[in-house]
Amino acid sequence: MALPQTVRVKLSSEAAGFISLSPVVAQDLPLRDLIGYLLAVTGKDEARIREILLRGTMVDGASRFRWTGWDADMDELRRLLGGFPDSDPARPFLAERCNSVVLAGGRQEVTILRDPAARRRLFRRRTFWDDLMAVAGERPAAYAEYSYRHRADRYVRELSSAEAARIREAARRARFDALCGRVRPAAFTRAELFAER
Repeated sequence: MALPQTVRVKLSSEAAGFISLSPVVAQDLPLRDLIGYLLAVTGKDEARIREILLRGTMVDGASRFRWTGWDADMDELRRLLGGFPDSDPARPFLAERCNSVVLAGGRQEVTILRDPAARRRLFRRRTFWDDLMAVAGERPAAYAEYSYRHRADRYVRELSSAEAARIREAARRARFDALCGRVRPAAFTRAELFAER
């Protein structure tokens, strides 16, 4: 069957609760957007995507997507998937393209978004983001994959204890105390860097 331009999707929450009734929201979603959500779950697994389109349901985190399933034409599906980026290990990490960092390796990951971390405190020239990118750029980061969930290339950079200490200290420059409060006590050993194309 030919691929439709839009798909009527019903969205509901799968969040657990003692007694909870969540509203179901129906919307016409462009097929490319629906495929983008599927890629975040499946990667570019054509057979699995086709199976999910036929089944007409998918759960991503706390959200359930439902639609009237159909048997997608594999050639058309392959052409549509060809328009999405592939992993490219030859791509170097560029700090100016980085839009988020996940500090990982401890009990809890800390996600840092560029916009809040790049805001300056009053009377400061440097930002927390400036210092974070300086540490990240001192040694090459290893290319991991293209993340469809983040819509960015994911790089991994192991951090020495001295580098982790510098990042914790730099967190004092963060304009938002909540960000500083999440980074300073965290035990992390690596940074996952997400760079948009």
